Amino acid sequence: MNSIDLLGIPSAIIALLIAIVGHEIMHGWVAFKYGDMTAKKNGRLSINPLVHIDPIGSILVPLLTYFLPMLLGASSGFLFGWAKPVPVNIQTVIRNGGYNAAIQVSLAGIVYNLFLATLFSVILTSMHEPSAQDSLMYVFSLMLIIALVKINVVLAVFNLLPIPSFDGAHFVIYMALKFRVLKVAEFFAKAEPYGMIVIILILMTPLKMPLLIWPVSTLLNLLLS
Repeated sequence: MNSIDLLGIPSAIIALLIAIVGHEIMHGWVAFKYGDMTAKKNGRLSINPLVHIDPIGSILVPLLTYFLPMLLGASSGFLFGWAKPVPVNIQTVIRNGGYNAAIQVSLAGIVYNLFLATLFSVILTSMHEPSAQDSLMYVFSLMLIIALVKINVVLAVFNLLPIPSFDGAHFVIYMALKFRVLKVAEFFAKAEPYGMIVIILILMTPLKMPLLIWPVSTLLNLLLS
Protein backbone atom coordinates (compact mmCIF):
# COMPACT_ATOMS: atom_id res chain seq x y z
CA MET A 1 0.00 0.00 0.00
CA ASN A 2 1.59 3.30 -1.10
CA SER A 3 1.39 6.71 0.56
CA ILE A 4 -1.54 7.75 -1.66
CA ASP A 5 -3.55 4.75 -0.46
CA LEU A 6 -2.67 5.51 3.16
CA LEU A 7 -3.77 9.13 2.76
CA GLY A 8 -6.99 8.15 1.01
CA ILE A 9 -8.55 6.44 4.02
CA PRO A 10 -8.18 9.27 6.59
CA SER A 11 -9.13 11.92 4.02
CA ALA A 12 -12.31 9.99 3.17
CA ILE A 13 -13.18 9.51 6.86
CA ILE A 14 -12.73 13.21 7.64
CA ALA A 15 -14.76 14.21 4.58
CA LEU A 16 -17.56 11.82 5.55
CA LEU A 17 -17.71 13.18 9.11
CA ILE A 18 -17.83 16.78 7.88
CA ALA A 19 -20.60 15.88 5.43
CA ILE A 20 -22.87 13.81 7.69
CA VAL A 21 -22.39 15.73 10.95
CA GLY A 22 -22.95 19.10 9.30
CA HIS A 23 -25.97 17.72 7.45
CA GLU A 24 -27.69 16.81 10.72
CA ILE A 25 -26.63 19.97 12.56
CA MET A 26 -28.22 22.08 9.83
CA HIS A 27 -31.60 20.39 10.34
CA GLY A 28 -31.43 21.21 14.05
CA TRP A 29 -30.08 24.73 13.51
CA VAL A 30 -32.87 25.75 11.12
CA ALA A 31 -35.45 24.25 13.49
CA PHE A 32 -33.81 26.21 16.34
CA LYS A 33 -34.24 29.42 14.32
CA TYR A 34 -37.97 28.70 14.32
CA GLY A 35 -38.13 28.23 18.07
CA ASP A 36 -37.55 24.49 18.41
CA MET A 37 -35.07 23.89 21.25
CA THR A 38 -35.08 20.08 20.96
CA ALA A 39 -31.74 19.68 19.19
CA LYS A 40 -30.04 22.30 21.35
CA LYS A 41 -31.28 20.74 24.61
CA ASN A 42 -30.01 17.34 23.46
CA GLY A 43 -26.58 18.73 22.61
CA ARG A 44 -27.08 17.99 18.92
CA LEU A 45 -26.03 21.42 17.65
CA SER A 46 -22.48 20.59 18.76
CA ILE A 47 -19.77 20.12 16.12
CA ASN A 48 -18.34 17.28 18.23
CA PRO A 49 -18.76 14.27 15.90
CA LEU A 50 -19.03 11.83 18.82
CA VAL A 51 -22.52 13.05 19.75
CA HIS A 52 -23.73 12.45 16.19
CA ILE A 53 -22.19 9.05 15.43
CA ASP A 54 -24.60 6.23 14.64
CA PRO A 55 -23.06 2.76 15.14
CA ILE A 56 -24.52 1.42 11.91
CA GLY A 57 -24.60 4.49 9.67
CA SER A 58 -21.33 6.07 10.83
CA ILE A 59 -19.20 2.95 11.39
CA LEU A 60 -20.55 -0.31 9.92
CA VAL A 61 -21.92 1.01 6.61
CA PRO A 62 -18.82 3.13 5.82
CA LEU A 63 -16.58 0.13 6.49
CA LEU A 64 -18.67 -2.10 4.24
CA THR A 65 -18.97 0.41 1.39
CA TYR A 66 -15.25 1.16 1.46
CA PHE A 67 -13.67 -2.27 1.94
CA LEU A 68 -16.25 -4.78 0.62
CA PRO A 69 -15.90 -3.74 -3.06
CA MET A 70 -12.11 -4.16 -2.77
CA LEU A 71 -12.53 -7.60 -1.22
CA LEU A 72 -14.75 -8.52 -4.17
CA GLY A 73 -12.09 -7.47 -6.66
CA ALA A 74 -12.86 -3.81 -7.34
CA SER A 75 -9.95 -1.38 -7.46
CA SER A 76 -11.42 0.76 -4.68
CA GLY A 77 -14.50 1.27 -2.56
CA PHE A 78 -16.41 4.43 -1.76
CA LEU A 79 -17.18 5.77 1.68
CA PHE A 80 -20.85 6.34 2.46
CA GLY A 81 -22.84 6.64 5.65
CA TRP A 82 -25.02 8.80 7.85
CA ALA A 83 -25.18 10.28 11.34
CA LYS A 84 -27.91 9.95 13.97
CA PRO A 85 -30.93 12.02 12.92
CA VAL A 86 -31.17 15.26 14.89
CA PRO A 87 -34.38 15.37 16.96
CA VAL A 88 -36.77 18.06 15.76
CA ASN A 89 -40.21 19.01 17.07
CA ILE A 90 -41.69 19.83 13.70
CA GLN A 91 -44.97 20.97 15.24
CA THR A 92 -43.13 23.80 17.00
CA VAL A 93 -41.47 24.73 13.72
CA ILE A 94 -44.80 24.74 11.87
CA ARG A 95 -46.50 26.73 14.61
CA ASN A 96 -43.84 29.44 14.43
CA GLY A 97 -43.09 29.49 10.72
CA GLY A 98 -45.74 27.50 8.91
CA TYR A 99 -45.10 24.76 6.37
CA ASN A 100 -42.48 26.92 4.65
CA ALA A 101 -40.37 26.62 7.81
CA ALA A 102 -40.85 22.85 7.85
CA ILE A 103 -39.76 22.71 4.20
CA GLN A 104 -36.62 24.69 5.09
CA VAL A 105 -35.83 22.24 7.90
CA SER A 106 -36.26 19.26 5.57
CA LEU A 107 -33.95 20.74 2.92
CA ALA A 108 -31.33 22.24 5.26
CA GLY A 109 -28.99 19.24 5.19
CA ILE A 110 -29.17 18.88 1.41
CA VAL A 111 -28.45 22.59 0.90
CA TYR A 112 -25.46 22.25 3.24
CA ASN A 113 -24.08 19.29 1.27
CA LEU A 114 -24.53 21.01 -2.10
CA PHE A 115 -22.95 24.20 -0.76
CA LEU A 116 -19.89 22.31 0.50
CA ALA A 117 -19.55 20.37 -2.76
CA THR A 118 -19.67 23.60 -4.76
CA LEU A 119 -17.32 25.47 -2.42
CA PHE A 120 -14.64 22.79 -2.48
CA SER A 121 -14.95 22.34 -6.23
CA VAL A 122 -14.12 26.05 -6.58
CA ILE A 123 -11.15 25.65 -4.22
CA LEU A 124 -10.02 22.66 -6.26
CA THR A 125 -9.67 24.79 -9.40
CA SER A 126 -6.78 26.67 -7.76
CA MET A 127 -4.83 23.47 -7.05
CA HIS A 128 -2.56 21.49 -9.37
CA GLU A 129 -2.17 17.77 -9.91
CA PRO A 130 0.13 16.20 -7.28
CA SER A 131 3.73 15.57 -8.28
CA ALA A 132 6.78 13.97 -6.67
CA GLN A 133 7.89 17.40 -5.49
CA ASP A 134 4.73 18.06 -3.48
CA SER A 135 4.61 17.46 0.26
CA LEU A 136 2.40 14.78 1.75
CA MET A 137 0.34 17.56 3.35
CA TYR A 138 -0.45 19.02 -0.07
CA VAL A 139 -1.41 15.60 -1.45
CA PHE A 140 -3.56 14.95 1.62
CA SER A 141 -5.28 18.35 1.26
CA LEU A 142 -6.00 17.64 -2.39
CA MET A 143 -7.45 14.21 -1.64
CA LEU A 144 -9.54 15.62 1.21
CA ILE A 145 -11.04 18.32 -1.01
CA ILE A 146 -11.88 15.81 -3.76
CA ALA A 147 -13.46 13.50 -1.17
CA LEU A 148 -15.50 16.41 0.21
CA VAL A 149 -16.90 17.14 -3.24
CA LYS A 150 -17.73 13.50 -3.98
CA ILE A 151 -19.24 12.53 -0.63
CA ASN A 152 -21.35 15.69 -0.33
CA VAL A 153 -22.76 15.17 -3.82
CA VAL A 154 -23.66 11.56 -3.04
CA LEU A 155 -25.35 12.55 0.24
CA ALA A 156 -27.29 15.36 -1.40
CA VAL A 157 -28.59 13.18 -4.24
CA PHE A 158 -29.38 10.26 -1.93
CA ASN A 159 -31.32 12.47 0.50
CA LEU A 160 -33.25 14.16 -2.30
CA LEU A 161 -34.93 10.86 -3.15
CA PRO A 162 -38.57 10.93 -1.99
CA ILE A 163 -38.12 7.74 0.01
CA PRO A 164 -40.01 7.56 3.33
CA SER A 165 -37.89 8.92 6.22
CA PHE A 166 -35.49 10.65 3.78
CA ASP A 167 -35.28 14.44 3.49
CA GLY A 168 -36.84 14.27 0.04
CA ALA A 169 -39.91 12.54 1.45
CA HIS A 170 -40.22 15.11 4.25
CA PHE A 171 -40.06 17.86 1.63
CA VAL A 172 -42.87 16.21 -0.36
CA ILE A 173 -44.99 15.78 2.80
CA TYR A 174 -44.72 19.42 3.86
CA MET A 175 -45.31 20.65 0.31
CA ALA A 176 -48.40 18.44 0.16
CA LEU A 177 -49.65 19.77 3.50
CA LYS A 178 -48.95 23.34 2.41
CA PHE A 179 -51.08 22.93 -0.70
CA ARG A 180 -53.57 20.65 1.10
CA VAL A 181 -52.91 17.58 -1.02
CA LEU A 182 -53.58 15.46 2.03
CA LYS A 183 -53.66 12.09 0.27
CA VAL A 184 -50.00 12.48 -0.69
CA ALA A 185 -48.98 13.38 2.86
CA GLU A 186 -50.95 10.44 4.24
CA PHE A 187 -49.37 8.04 1.75
CA PHE A 188 -45.82 9.02 2.73
CA ALA A 189 -46.65 8.92 6.44
CA LYS A 190 -48.03 5.39 6.12
CA ALA A 191 -45.10 4.26 3.96
CA GLU A 192 -42.43 5.43 6.42
CA PRO A 193 -41.88 1.98 8.04
CA TYR A 194 -40.99 0.58 4.60
CA GLY A 195 -38.34 3.14 3.71
CA MET A 196 -35.39 0.81 4.25
CA ILE A 197 -36.97 -1.86 2.04
CA VAL A 198 -37.36 0.71 -0.75
CA ILE A 199 -33.71 1.74 -0.40
CA ILE A 200 -32.52 -1.87 -0.64
CA LEU A 201 -34.69 -2.48 -3.71
CA ILE A 202 -33.25 0.59 -5.43
CA LEU A 203 -29.67 -0.38 -4.65
CA MET A 204 -30.16 -3.97 -5.82
CA THR A 205 -32.02 -3.23 -9.05
CA PRO A 206 -31.41 -1.20 -12.23
CA LEU A 207 -33.40 1.63 -10.61
CA LYS A 208 -30.17 2.84 -9.05
CA MET A 209 -28.95 4.01 -12.45
CA PRO A 210 -31.52 6.78 -13.13
CA LEU A 211 -32.15 7.56 -9.46
CA LEU A 212 -28.58 7.62 -8.12
CA ILE A 213 -25.73 6.85 -10.51
CA TRP A 214 -26.68 9.23 -13.31
CA PRO A 215 -27.50 12.27 -11.11
CA VAL A 216 -24.32 11.77 -9.05
CA SER A 217 -22.17 11.32 -12.16
CA THR A 218 -23.67 14.39 -13.81
CA LEU A 219 -23.03 16.60 -10.79
CA LEU A 220 -19.51 15.27 -10.26
CA ASN A 221 -18.64 15.80 -13.92
CA LEU A 222 -19.88 19.37 -13.59
CA LEU A 223 -18.01 20.11 -10.37
CA LEU A 224 -14.77 18.22 -11.05
CA SER A 225 -14.29 18.92 -14.76
